[in-house]
Amino acid sequence: MRWRRAQSGFTLVEMIMVIVITGIIGALAAMFLKAPVQQYLDIARRAEMTDIADTALRRIGRDLRTAVPNSLRLPTAAGSTYLEFLPTSAGARYRTGEPGDILDFTIADSSFDVIGQVTFAAGDHIVLGSTQSDGNPPYDSTTAGVRRAYTGTAGTKTNVAIAGAAQFPAFAEVPGHRFVVVPGDQQAVTYACENVGITNGEGTGTLKRYWHYGFNTTQAAPPLSGSNAILADKVSSCNIVYDVANQRNGLVAITLGITRGGESISLYHEIHVNNVP
Repeated sequence: MRWRRAQSGFTLVEMIMVIVITGIIGALAAMFLKAPVQQYLDIARRAEMTDIADTALRRIGRDLRTAVPNSLRLPTAAGSTYLEFLPTSAGARYRTGEPGDILDFTIADSSFDVIGQVTFAAGDHIVLGSTQSDGNPPYDSTTAGVRRAYTGTAGTKTNVAIAGAAQFPAFAEVPGHRFVVVPGDQQAVTYACENVGITNGEGTGTLKRYWHYGFNTTQAAPPLSGSNAILADKVSSCNIVYDVANQRNGLVAITLGITRGGESISLYHEIHVNNVP
C-alpha cells in the first residue's frame, strides 16, 4: 500500500495577517522608542554644544591669565564681541644697580643685564612697567610706550639687547623691576565673535582667534592680517565685558551662546586678570 505524505504550509490569508500584525507591533514599538531616541539625540547635541563653548572659554581664560599687565582692551568696555591682549612667554627682573649693565631710564638704552636668565626666540619683544589701564602703552614702541623689540640672538640670555631708539617713559620704572617677553610668533592676539545671529534655528557666527598680525597702537577689530583659527561655530550670542574699575585685578566677563537644530545653550565665564606689572 502506498502512503501519501501529508503536506502543510501557510495560506496567503495567513501570511497577510502575519504581515499586518507585525506592522502594527512595529508601529507601536516605534511610537514608544521615538521619545527616548529623540531625547538621547537632544542630550548629545546639548553636550556637544556645551563642550565646544566650555573649551573655547577655557582657552580664552588660559591666555588672559598670562597676558601682559594692562594690555587687555576692547572697542567698548561696556560690551563688545572683540577682545585684544598681548601674550607672554617668559619674564624676569632687569638690573638697576652696579655692577653690571643696568637699564637706564634717562637715555635710549639698548641693553641691560637680567637678574638670572631668560629665554628668547627671534622676533620676540619685551614689555616693562605696563601700569596704564587704558591698554595702549604695551602696544607702543615709541617714547610714549613700554614695548621694545628684542634684537639679540635666540637662546637663554643674561643680557637683553633691545631696539634703543626710544627712551622708556618715566612711569615704566616700577618697584618690581620686572619685564615680560611677548613671543614673536604670536605678537598681539584678538578673540573675535563674528557674524553672530540665528537663521533657521542655526547659529550663524564664529568665535575666532587672530594672532601674529603685529602691534596696533589703535585697536583694529577685527585684525586685517596675520593668522586665524576657528574655536567655535554656530555662535548665536556673544558679549565680552571688561571691568577696568579695579586696575590691579581687572575682571573679564564673557557670555557665549551656541545654537544648533533650534536649540541653544549659553555659558557665562569670568576671568580675573592680574594687572600688576
